[in-house]
Amino acid sequence: MPRLEDVANIALRVPSILVLDLLYKCDIDSFTEHLKNEDMLFKYKYVVWNLYYLGHVVNVVVLVLPLRHIIKLYLHILTTLLFYVGHQISKDYVHGEVQYGYDGALYLDSLAFHRFVTALTSQIILSTLCAFLMKTRKVWLFSAYLLPLLARLCAMPHDTLLLVNSFSTALTGIGVAMFLLSNQFVPYRLARAAYSELLQLEVVELYRLLAVAISLWNQFAVPVLFSVFWSVLFVVQLYSNFTANNTSGSHEGVLFFLLKSVSECCATPYSLLGLTSVVSYLALGLLSFTKFYLGGYTAVQNDNVMHRGVAEGVTLLLLALQTGLLDMQALQRTFLLSIILFVVITSTLQSMIEITDPIILALGASRNRSLWKHFRGLSMCLVLLVFPGYMAYQISQFFHMDFWLLILVSSCMLTSLQVTGTLMIYSLFIGELFCTDPIDSLDEIIYWVNAVSRVLEFVVALCVVAYGTWESLYGEWSWMGASIIIIHSYFNVWLRAQTGWRSFLLRQEAAKKINSLPRATANQLQRHNDVCAICFQEMSSAVLTYCGHFFHGNCLRKWLYVQETCPMCHQAVGPTPPAPAPAPAPGHAAGDFQAAPPASRGTEPGRAAERRGSRDQTPGRDATHQPPADLPPPGSPDQQEGADSLGEGTSGLDRGRTRTPT
Repeated sequence: MPRLEDVANIALRVPSILVLDLLYKCDIDSFTEHLKNEDMLFKYKYVVWNLYYLGHVVNVVVLVLPLRHIIKLYLHILTTLLFYVGHQISKDYVHGEVQYGYDGALYLDSLAFHRFVTALTSQIILSTLCAFLMKTRKVWLFSAYLLPLLARLCAMPHDTLLLVNSFSTALTGIGVAMFLLSNQFVPYRLARAAYSELLQLEVVELYRLLAVAISLWNQFAVPVLFSVFWSVLFVVQLYSNFTANNTSGSHEGVLFFLLKSVSECCATPYSLLGLTSVVSYLALGLLSFTKFYLGGYTAVQNDNVMHRGVAEGVTLLLLALQTGLLDMQALQRTFLLSIILFVVITSTLQSMIEITDPIILALGASRNRSLWKHFRGLSMCLVLLVFPGYMAYQISQFFHMDFWLLILVSSCMLTSLQVTGTLMIYSLFIGELFCTDPIDSLDEIIYWVNAVSRVLEFVVALCVVAYGTWESLYGEWSWMGASIIIIHSYFNVWLRAQTGWRSFLLRQEAAKKINSLPRATANQLQRHNDVCAICFQEMSSAVLTYCGHFFHGNCLRKWLYVQETCPMCHQAVGPTPPAPAPAPAPGHAAGDFQAAPPASRGTEPGRAAERRGSRDQTPGRDATHQPPADLPPPGSPDQQEGADSLGEGTSGLDRGRTRTPT
């Protein structure tokens, strides 16, 4: 039963972490200060410290034991508890008989007979359970506490009954001591076996050591183990705080009550690791729900490494360690934890935007008419638009505005700005859906919408840097604040400005090159009789490169955003024609220098052959590749006719069923 083993593997290790957490909270110094006598302090202080360290060692060993050994250990512990219960039952029965004062035959007194039957039944059940747990049929080994009952059945006097009870206790103690002595070398054998396994692994190289670590991580199910541990701790803390509030009559808000309970459950390194695991699983659940809500079950199967909730958990752990969360008082820890959780939620919302953005844009570009899919996408965008603003408003009500709070609020503003830009592009796609003809300048509009969104994000980042610089100069200066300002300035200001300016220059250069190319005339298009090699759509207008290839103006412009060469022959596409090629070989006529049509129009092999042929006709490789002989000179009526049709050609991204915004 693999599932049952997995549950036992986690449930049986949780008590060890709970004990380690309690040991970490123990203040040994304050405990030893209560020993007033100096001799007692000298004697027992080191004993207490040794017991403290021994408790850590024992619980760590139990925590890393293999599952079969942990099960055997718990069975022995449970058997010991059953021995104690049997001892208490026997003790209570004997003392009850002594107080009752009747030492005659049992069948003559109904009350004495009833007590005897009850004690006898209990002892038989306990002995049977002990034999069952120890996997033996020798029930008599666990039946020492039946001796007082046998003595009472023989109507022995009360003094003898007390003596027999003490003898049964001593007999049980001797049996337990003999068992411990016979198994005293078990820890040594386990340690030697573990050492032998490590030697067999030969963990000399780094990758083997990492493989062993990953194997142990999966074997012990560390994230699930710490999540269960923290959940148990949190439930106990919730019950304790709820009981304390009812007793004192204090009334706290639900949010503050939950934050207070969470902060009290992250006062030790063990509980902080547990909270990290819980936050990671909560983020994973929220991101998986977002995928399922937007795309169904198939979207959940498309796993992304960045959408597993690990980033959120690591963010919480690093912020907690950096700010010294464990060393703070309860109230301070509550307010600091609220800020850290705010950062974690903001990171989760950013991951949700990364999931939602391509889905909502694909719905608009693919002309999908499913109202339910559009409703799900728009509702998710609405949540991502409103919720960050609500979070920023709530946190600004609790804390005074400073540099750190401004960073948190600005992250919420950036999230809302990104969603706003996505919704505007989606609206453009939906608007084009109701138009009879495609909007030729749609890609240009989408670019400027994205550009405005990026400029606003840049302005927000610039304002954060400016406020942080002003506060550092005229307010409280610190190395941490200065470091954050420098990092924020580089990544969110300088790199964004550099990337945006580079994109703008690329578009300007591409537009300049397109405007410098001649336009194909109607006769040239009729003789060419083929589709655009980029989007595979019909061409009612086209630009003609100096290497003799026809493309839609918009398609070639998008291509030039990425590369500066012809898509067919990989010659450089520039505003001026290339240098003239060498003279033709003898035997070739002047008419042979025209661009040859593809082998077969509308068939994929024909296009492939044409592309391969064009690619092989680069200058210097074959002198037969020249611009078409019928290329109109600049300023001719044919070229003016083609100039009026610039931009009429649309790419497959404009006409097709999927569109990717530039």
